[in-house]
Amino acid sequence: MNQYKFQFRFVRILIIGIFICFMFLPYASGEVTEIDSNFDGKMDQWRYLSLEGKVSKIKYDTDYNGSIDQIEYYEGKKQLVKVEFDSNKDELMDHTQYYSKSGNLAKVEKDSNYDGVFDWIEFFNENENIIRIEIDKNGDSHADIFQYFDGNQKLMRIDHDTDQNRKADRWDYFTNEKLIRVEFDTNSDFKPDQWQYFLGSNIIEKVENDTNFDGKVDYWEYFDSSGKLTRRESDRNYDGKPDLVQNQ
Repeated sequence: MNQYKFQFRFVRILIIGIFICFMFLPYASGEVTEIDSNFDGKMDQWRYLSLEGKVSKIKYDTDYNGSIDQIEYYEGKKQLVKVEFDSNKDELMDHTQYYSKSGNLAKVEKDSNYDGVFDWIEFFNENENIIRIEIDKNGDSHADIFQYFDGNQKLMRIDHDTDQNRKADRWDYFTNEKLIRVEFDTNSDFKPDQWQYFLGSNIIEKVENDTNFDGKVDYWEYFDSSGKLTRRESDRNYDGKPDLVQNQ
């Protein structure tokens, strides 16, 4: 057999092999069952089976408008692992829920402003209580706001990365979901150097400053119940005690 006959035979075998693969491709992914759940003459549910005959995926048209808006993914014996939603009905999935092996909700990812970028992640414990939310405000795929919740699912702290260097530079603290203190890192050394204290309905009560960034407060401002500045105190020799008081 000369070289050209060999090459021709090889190409013919290759083409036949590709044809056979395409011919059997629909069966390689298992069965698909279509269902008209509301008997309106249009299919609105599609069930995909694996080669083992187990449900691997279900697609839904929940509002019967002809577009898929919910997809469920399964593993093993119909263990739900993920659900995708098109919450604003624009034919793009914008909300994904992930489930643990125990079947509990573990994480939620959202495209909060429907721009095609997932920018919001919620984390849950084994009791499906929310413990943290991460938000990407500037769309760079890195969270810059972190919200933390206590055992009663009440907000207790928010960390902010305001300069997008992937390090927190502002910390908001809450008690019973009321703001009580805000700390700032004004010189980007990853340590707070300004502390704002609040009274009641986010009314500022006191501000402390570390003006020389040595870790000690050396400047104070005090406010009345209406938020009006009433007194300033300065520690000019940095011995921890105010030596200049200015009443307003």
